[in-house]
Amino acid sequence: MANYDYDIGVIGGGAAGLTVTSGAAQLGAKTLLVEKEPVLGGDCLHYGCVPSKTLIKSAHVYHMMKNGEKYGLPAIDVPPVQFDQVAGRIQSVIDVIQKHDSEERFCKLGAKVIFGSPRFSDAHAIDVNGKTISAKTWVIATGSSPAAPPIEGLDGIDYITNKEIFSLDHLPESMIILGAGPIGCEMGQAFNRLGTHVRIVDRSDQILGKEDKDMADMVQDAMQSEGVDFNLQVSVEKFSTLDNGEKQVFLTDKDGKAVSIKAETILVAMGRHTNTDGLNLAAIGVDFDGRGIRVDNRLRTTQKHIYAAGDVGGGFQFTHAAGYEGGIVISNAVFRLPRKADYTFLPWCTFTDPALGSIGMNEGMAKAAGIKYQVWTEHFKDNDRSLAEGEERGQIKMLLDEKERPIGVQILGPGAGDLIGEWVAVLNGKVKLSTLAAAIHPYPTIGEINKKVAGTYFSPKIFSDRIKKGLKFFFQLKGRACGPDECEM
Repeated sequence: MANYDYDIGVIGGGAAGLTVTSGAAQLGAKTLLVEKEPVLGGDCLHYGCVPSKTLIKSAHVYHMMKNGEKYGLPAIDVPPVQFDQVAGRIQSVIDVIQKHDSEERFCKLGAKVIFGSPRFSDAHAIDVNGKTISAKTWVIATGSSPAAPPIEGLDGIDYITNKEIFSLDHLPESMIILGAGPIGCEMGQAFNRLGTHVRIVDRSDQILGKEDKDMADMVQDAMQSEGVDFNLQVSVEKFSTLDNGEKQVFLTDKDGKAVSIKAETILVAMGRHTNTDGLNLAAIGVDFDGRGIRVDNRLRTTQKHIYAAGDVGGGFQFTHAAGYEGGIVISNAVFRLPRKADYTFLPWCTFTDPALGSIGMNEGMAKAAGIKYQVWTEHFKDNDRSLAEGEERGQIKMLLDEKERPIGVQILGPGAGDLIGEWVAVLNGKVKLSTLAAAIHPYPTIGEINKKVAGTYFSPKIFSDRIKKGLKFFFQLKGRACGPDECEM
């Protein structure tokens, strides 16, 4: 039997890698973690979820300050934003969380942490910092990075990605965002609220292309009402820099007409590429392509003792998906239990205002899968707490299959990311809709909308003519006390 330096080696200190490292070390496996950046935490902590949501909160508060009249408060003149102060707050939040994702913490758990750029020398060993280190099992969790499309002139201008946007030294006067996905929409609304004139550009006919168009259009309407501009169904032809430093973008619209737009700052948010460069994967027999490393449903690569988890596996690019996949790896690599990844009810949320949360199938997915379904909706304008808080946009949409079982839920409205949590429990726990409909929810809460949509499904069954006739027959009920004509005002 070969004698390896470690039981398990992990490459990448983001969500997936830290989950595996923490779990394996605490279970007694001799564990190594290798990270190429000088700190742990990965893209989510330093350039993704944490800074973006911190920025969104600052933008939300500033937006509320400017719109106090809507809530019966006096109008005030709000001074302009000093973005260095916003950036300082973002960094302070990162610093607090960084203590949890520190080398010291993982050392206390029993894991060895090395900072450097690893390269596989064979299927069980890496070269890093001039040393060769072996492990019985390896986990590749190197994540992904923002992708720059091969468009003429882009490499000749100063543009930013999510890696630079949170540390700008000033608030741009204007910004063009390439890409109307979650990053583009979240950052577009946030910077617009802070005072930047924002224009979002995308080749699709809708924003948030993975969502149902009716839901995405409501997000777009909300953003447009606040001043965000959109150029959809366009192709980006080339870029240039004007004499005053502004960046110019040349587009072709859906009718073939040439369009030119300009802004101080260009944010590229047009997708991501997986971080596989430099690992020498081809030489050790690990298959990968432009979408990521090929894995089976147990997250094993073509070398069965090497796993891939998180963005680098080419699947869902969410931090919570990466954490979940880290748990799948622990089950297979440490416990030796053949656990398969199941994404049937994986939730996700785009944190615009209103936010758009989803779990399971939406209408587009159901149609693509050939599943017959029915849709049940409730609107936030009919929710008492939503009205009290001035949050009247949006709806919840529940999809049921032919057997009238829920296959997916989308929520567009205040706190959608938190509201979808109840459906995580319902769908993964196979809770009956009748149980949800009968459960007591506190009043007044926005969360009542989950109970309400389930109740709406049952209402036609409970209050049907058949039920009324049966009750009248058995219990001699007398029927209506007020006729329809009497109800007219």
